[in-house]
Amino acid sequence: MRKSQSHGCGEQSMAINWKDYSSAEFFDEVMSSPGNARKPAKKLVSYLKTLSEEDVTARKLAAESTIKEMGVSFTVYTEGGNIDRAWPFDIIPRTISSKQWETAAAGLKQRLTALNLFINDLYHEQKIIKDGVVPEFVLKQSKNYRKECEGIKPAFGVWAHICGTDLVRAGDGEFYVLEDNLRVPSGVSYMLENRAITKRVLPELFEEVDIQPVGDYPARLFDTLEALSPRRVKRPVIVVLTPGIFNSAYFEHAFLAQQMGAELVEGSDLVVQDDCVFMKTISGLERVDVIYRRIDDLFLDPEVFDKNSVLGVAGLMRAWQKGNVALANAPGAGVADDKVVYAFVPQVIKYYLDEDPLIPNVETFLCYDDKQREYVLANLDKLVVKPANESGGYGMLVGPHSTKKERETFADLIKSNPRNYIAQPTLALSTAPTLVGKNELEPRHLDLRPFILQSRDTYVTNGGLTRVAMKKGSLVVNSSQGGGSKDTWIVDA
Repeated sequence: MRKSQSHGCGEQSMAINWKDYSSAEFFDEVMSSPGNARKPAKKLVSYLKTLSEEDVTARKLAAESTIKEMGVSFTVYTEGGNIDRAWPFDIIPRTISSKQWETAAAGLKQRLTALNLFINDLYHEQKIIKDGVVPEFVLKQSKNYRKECEGIKPAFGVWAHICGTDLVRAGDGEFYVLEDNLRVPSGVSYMLENRAITKRVLPELFEEVDIQPVGDYPARLFDTLEALSPRRVKRPVIVVLTPGIFNSAYFEHAFLAQQMGAELVEGSDLVVQDDCVFMKTISGLERVDVIYRRIDDLFLDPEVFDKNSVLGVAGLMRAWQKGNVALANAPGAGVADDKVVYAFVPQVIKYYLDEDPLIPNVETFLCYDDKQREYVLANLDKLVVKPANESGGYGMLVGPHSTKKERETFADLIKSNPRNYIAQPTLALSTAPTLVGKNELEPRHLDLRPFILQSRDTYVTNGGLTRVAMKKGSLVVNSSQGGGSKDTWIVDA
């Protein structure tokens, strides 16, 4: 912050000095150069210039109190137990032009359409493997392939109804897909709450800037789920199945159930009779048509998967296989979450749709390939190494920030199980201005998780959840790893 010139009556104002802000060699989402805003951010930057330091502090405090008032929290799992934390939020939005987002949204629809065709093929004829596009061993060694799902035909041939695809922007300012999340993707409630907080903190800007809305997501989600109902009834019974209050995403489970007007249930609230699922109510049993499940495959049904699971419902898979209940996402959809499969998605799109990807992948090295593994092992200090089926930023090696001992450990892991690891170049992730310390403005790296819905129709959110690496220089944006968040504005500019 700096002192600006007097504006009459001896008043002094403290304003953000955008001329002092620089993201160095990184592509910045808001500023094209010191003092110069990108077109979608011009009104935002101009407005922020008018705020005094007291104004900025007041808005930060308003955001913090709103988060507490709304109860927006997330859970971090630690060795000492689970810790509930207030949602870390930065009040300066990230802006994207609607024209660029239109292309990205088309690419996301294309990608999920192809992935659903791929999943459906894997559980039926496996043509893509027979035609040599994806190696057979990739499937056979996939920890998320479920033989129990073979031959099942979910409605519309769709297995992943809700997908969170992580996008990044590199130095060229173009979007790249970093990974797909098709099992039980989370974070959309934070996208919605980020918008609610920003409207409360910067209300004037919503009158001046044409910002595309995100509030229709719960209705879109309801429509997506409703279309899956095996019964043609006026209002199918839809429930959100949660593991319970100790799950890190419980806030989201409760939020989405409330927003959709659906029941939030745990496994103990459901029972299977005559191969149909019923919910226990004070009036007796009520037939359930669609289950938006937020628990992993292996806990869904103790008759089929983990017999010790108390989170799921005995007989649930049988009811689903017989077409008496819809499950979203379908069991087995996580086979396409595999980061080795990710490397083949451009070929998957070409195979099923005969189209080139509208959004490219990040360059990826497959450690099961001898030559690629040799390169990875020789360049661990420059690469990011990821296990094939972890999420949340766990189990990764960020080469440039690693120690020699960590690199040696990962070299051993890769050699012992090369199929389980991929590597990617350390990306020059884009940045955005972020308030740190005592209202200081600094660039922080970020990504974007838009959400794509698919059943009868396909829908993409206007933007998504922007996650921010709050630690200076860090590339890890996950909230479980200390990351924060911003509102995402798709702006007609």
